[in-house]
Amino acid sequence: MKHPHRRQFLHLAASAAALTVVSQIASAQTYPARPITLVIPFAPGGANDVIGRVLAPRMRASLGQPIIIETVAGAGGSLGTGRVARAAPDGYTVIVGNGGTHAINGSVYELKYDVLNDFEPVSLVATQPFLIVAKKAMPADDLKGLIAWLKVNPGKASAGTAGVGAPDHVGAALFQTLTGTRFGFVPYRGAGPAVQDLVAGQLDIMFESPTVTLPQVRSGQLKAFAVAGESRLAAAPEIPTVDEAGLPGFYVPFWVGLWAPKGTPKDVIAKLNSAAVTALADPTVRTLLTGLGFEIYSRDQQTPEALAAYQKAEINRWWPIIKAAGIKAQ
Repeated sequence: MKHPHRRQFLHLAASAAALTVVSQIASAQTYPARPITLVIPFAPGGANDVIGRVLAPRMRASLGQPIIIETVAGAGGSLGTGRVARAAPDGYTVIVGNGGTHAINGSVYELKYDVLNDFEPVSLVATQPFLIVAKKAMPADDLKGLIAWLKVNPGKASAGTAGVGAPDHVGAALFQTLTGTRFGFVPYRGAGPAVQDLVAGQLDIMFESPTVTLPQVRSGQLKAFAVAGESRLAAAPEIPTVDEAGLPGFYVPFWVGLWAPKGTPKDVIAKLNSAAVTALADPTVRTLLTGLGFEIYSRDQQTPEALAAYQKAEINRWWPIIKAAGIKAQ
């Protein structure tokens, strides 16, 4: 004979589960009903911050709700990323992440979340190869000269990074391995502050996004030696590729995507994806991003599935390199 209390408990549990499902469906149908927070996991002035502020107004037009930019910098972007991993999976918290926050950090930091499995991919946004840049007073005038200078001065140069294990740090470590050079790393809370110190001459070199370095290169405040990619930048065609400059195959892409917390309803993800796709098709957005050296992913790559596949491929590429270089946050 079944106990009445047990039957009552099972009935209440089933009712609660049904209400949860109904609530999620209703939430997805009415979404968004309030402002959305767009988390930037780095200090203001970096590439993620720039992209977030370019996308937000156009996504707001599609979603019909304000988009609030929230900067949560520190620990190579893992503080802000963790904030999103812990957020309610309701579509009201989204992160502008990159290859560092959603691939590299999983190998560098002891995280309380999984970079791959604790997020719902929304859309790939844009990519660009890093630039190899140096302070204006650097004696070298081309990439071969820079490598020669670093070899003659082992351990004397300093390279700024957006944080321990950030893409610029990992790219610079790979550069050391390929060229047999040695220099120190100075981690910052984002690329923006690091570039400011490079311009001021407090750092020697950086391997960084054109978004935050190209304006200073154009103004003559920094030297640019090469594009760490297969082709020249449309926004700066005068800068040679690493293949042309003497370090063939040194390709370090900086890529950006949007993610929501794990468990965010598929209908909500679809609405966020639609808003992102619409924003990336906007002529003003495209002009702004391409002018900063970004290449916007094609429409067929702007899907959650494409982002998930690319993220997995980047993890498989970079984790062995990170392990071999011994990069680990202390």
